Amino acid sequence: ANERQNAITHAAQMNWTQDAVHALLDVHGHQIFNLGLFNADPHPGNILVVQDPELQHVSTSHPKIGLIDYGQCKRLTPHERVKVAKLILSIADKEPDEVIANHFRDMGIQTKNDSTRFLAEFGRLMFDSFQPKHLDHSWHKELHKEDRVLYFPKELSMVYRTALLLRGLAMSLQLNPSVGEVWRRHAQDAVRLYETDRSSLETDESSGIVV
Repeated sequence: ANERQNAITHAAQMNWTQDAVHALLDVHGHQIFNLGLFNADPHPGNILVVQDPELQHVSTSHPKIGLIDYGQCKRLTPHERVKVAKLILSIADKEPDEVIANHFRDMGIQTKNDSTRFLAEFGRLMFDSFQPKHLDHSWHKELHKEDRVLYFPKELSMVYRTALLLRGLAMSLQLNPSVGEVWRRHAQDAVRLYETDRSSLETDESSGIVV
C-alpha cells in the first residue's frame, strides 16, 4: 500500500513540475510579447517554490511559484516585439528553412555566408525543443563550418537569454519543452495587436483624422 501511495505521490509531483515549467515559460512569454517588459534573468535562484504551511500535508495541495529579483529587465518596442514574434511563430509552426531564415534576416542578423540552412537551424536550436542531434558535437561543428554569426540583434539577445535559462531549468528536471510552442499564443497576440494598431492608424490618416 505504501509503495502504491508513494508512486501516486511521485506521479502527482511530476505532473506539478511539468505544469510549473509550462507556467514559467508562459508567464515570461506574456511579459515579452504582451507587456514588452520582461525579466531577462529567470535563473533557478530567482524562482521560489512557495508552499502554504497549513496545506503542506494535504496530498491534493500544490505549491505556488514566486518570481523575484527583477533587476535585469529588458523593454521591447511594439515593432521589436512583432519581429521577435514572427520568428517565434515560424519556429513553433515548423515552417520551412527559408521562412525562418527570412524572419531572422528581418531582425537584422548578419552572418558571414548568409546561409539559409544555418539561420533556420540556429533559430530552431534557440527556441524549439532539443533534438538528439543537438547533443552531437559534430553536428555543431559542421553547422559552424557552413556559416557563423557576425552580428546578433540586440532586441533578441535578452529574449534568447530568457529562453535559454528557462529551458535549462526544464532540462535539469528531465523536461524538453519547445519554447516556441509555449510562446505561440503570446506571439500571435503581439502580431495581431500590431497589425490592428497599424490598420487603425492608416485608416485615420486616410480620413484626415489627427490623433
